[in-house]
Amino acid sequence: MPAERIEVRNIREILRLRFEHKLSHRDIGQSINKSPSTVGETLAKFAVSGLSWPLSGDLDDGSLEAKLYLKAPDEMDPAIPDWVAVNKDLRRRDFHVTRLQLWKEYRETHPKGFEYSWFCQEFERWLDTIEPVMRQVHKFGQKCYVDYAGDTVPLINGVTGEVTEAQIFVAAMGASNYTFVKASLTQSLFDWISAHAEMFRYFGVCPHILVPDNLRCGVTKSEFYEPAINPTYNEMAKHYGVAVLPARVMKPTDKARVEGAVLIVEREILAPLRNRTFFDINSLNEAIDERQELLNNRPFQTLPGSRREAFERDDRPAMLALPSRPYDFGLWRKARVHIDYHVQVEGHYYSVPHRLVREAVEVRLTAGVVEVFHLNVRVAGHKRSYVKGGCTTLDEHMPSHHKAVKDWTPAKVLEWAAAVGASTAAAAKQLLGRRDHPEQGVRSCLGLLSLRKTYTNERLEEACKRALANDSGGIYSYKTVKNILEKNLDVTPLPRPDLRSAGHHENIRGEQYYSEAGAPC
Repeated sequence: MPAERIEVRNIREILRLRFEHKLSHRDIGQSINKSPSTVGETLAKFAVSGLSWPLSGDLDDGSLEAKLYLKAPDEMDPAIPDWVAVNKDLRRRDFHVTRLQLWKEYRETHPKGFEYSWFCQEFERWLDTIEPVMRQVHKFGQKCYVDYAGDTVPLINGVTGEVTEAQIFVAAMGASNYTFVKASLTQSLFDWISAHAEMFRYFGVCPHILVPDNLRCGVTKSEFYEPAINPTYNEMAKHYGVAVLPARVMKPTDKARVEGAVLIVEREILAPLRNRTFFDINSLNEAIDERQELLNNRPFQTLPGSRREAFERDDRPAMLALPSRPYDFGLWRKARVHIDYHVQVEGHYYSVPHRLVREAVEVRLTAGVVEVFHLNVRVAGHKRSYVKGGCTTLDEHMPSHHKAVKDWTPAKVLEWAAAVGASTAAAAKQLLGRRDHPEQGVRSCLGLLSLRKTYTNERLEEACKRALANDSGGIYSYKTVKNILEKNLDVTPLPRPDLRSAGHHENIRGEQYYSEAGAPC
C-alpha cells in the first residue's frame, strides 16, 4: 500500500520529533495532523534512503523528497507476520523495540513482503481483537499539561466600576505535578503564547512535550485522531524545541493530570482569594504567585517531599535547556499575491517578488516585522506598517518596466500635465489630492496622461476642461476623462447653465444693466 505523500516540511518535523524527542508514530502523527501509518511509512523510507540524522545542511527539500519517495516493488510476498510475537516484543521493557525495527526484521525474512504502512494497519486491526489495557506512566521531564481553569477572577475598573473576568492559565508537569499559574485578560492566542513563555521562564527549562486540551487558540481543528495545531503555537514549540501533542477528544485519561491540577488550583489558590478585590491584572498575578509558591513547597500528603523537590530531583535533569532568547510572538496569515505583486495584510500592502503573482503565500507578523514565505522559503521581509491602505514596496520586487515608472514624483507629473494645458494640470492636481498616498495618485495621473497616446493633447485638454466643469466640480478618476474621450463629448459644446436654477429671474436687473449709459440710479 503506497504512503500518503506529505509536504517536505512535515517530513523534516517527523524526523525531528522521532530522533530528537523519541516520540512514537502515533504521537508524531497527532502532533503534525497526519496518520500514524503515514509517519511510519515516512520513517521507513528514510531508513532505506541512505540518509542520516541530523540532515546535511545543503540537502534541499527537492533532494530530500526525491530520496524518500521511491517506487515500490511490483511483486509482494503475502506472508503474514506473527502478531502475537510482535505484540510480545513491543511490550518488553528491557529493550526499546519499535514497530519499525520489527518490520525490518520481517522484511529481512520476506524481502518482497508487505510495506510498513500495511504492517502497522494490520497490527492495529489485530489489537482491536484483544482487550485493550492502558496505564499512563509519566516519564521524568517528558510531558507538561496545559489548560485554562473553569473558574475566573473578577477585575473591577476603579473608574467605571466595569467588571472583567480574568482567565486562569494552569500548567502541571506530569511526573512531579509542579504547577504554574498565570492570570490574563483573555484566552486569545497572544495571551496563550505569553503564558507559555512565562511558564518556561518559571521552570527555567523546557519539557519535551506540551499536552494542551483542544483549546481553540492552540488547536485550530479538533479531530479525534488528527487535531491541527495553530501555526503560531507550533512555531513557538519549535523555538523552544518541544513537541505539541494535544489531548484526544473524549479521552479523559489524556488530560487527567491537568484537570487534577486545575481542581487543586481552584481550591488552593483561587478559593482563598475569593474575598479580595482586584483592580488590575498585575495585582492579581502577584497574589497568585504567593499562593503558587505555597502550593509547590507544601509537602505531599502520602509521598516524601514536595512538588518543588520532586521537580528539582526528577524532572529538571531530564528536561531541555531554554533557548538563548524568548519567543518573539508572531501571527501567521494565509494570503494570495495580487496582480500588482503585493499582499494585503491587516489593511496594508507589502510587495513580494513579481514572479509570485497569483501564488498562495504565508505571512508572519510580529510587532515590528512582516515576513512572507512561499513553499516554506522566506521571499520577502518588511518593517511593519500600521497605515491602513498604505503600500510598502521594495525595488528588487518590481519588474523592470515598473522601476522606470516609480521614478515619477508628483512634481514631475504636474510639470508634465502643465505642458498639455491648464485644465490637464488642474485635473492631475485633483487626482493627486484625492489619494491618501502620493504613489497611488501618481499612478492615476500616469493613466490620465497616457491618453495622449490615443488622443491628441488638444482633445485631452478639452476633456479635462469638461470633466472639471461637471456638476460635482471635480474629477473622480482618470476613467472620467477616458469616458469623455471615448464618447467624443470633448468635441461637443458644454451645455448652457440653467439660469433659472441659478437664481435668474426676468425682473432682476443684471450687471450689464447698471453698466449701460443712462441706466437709472
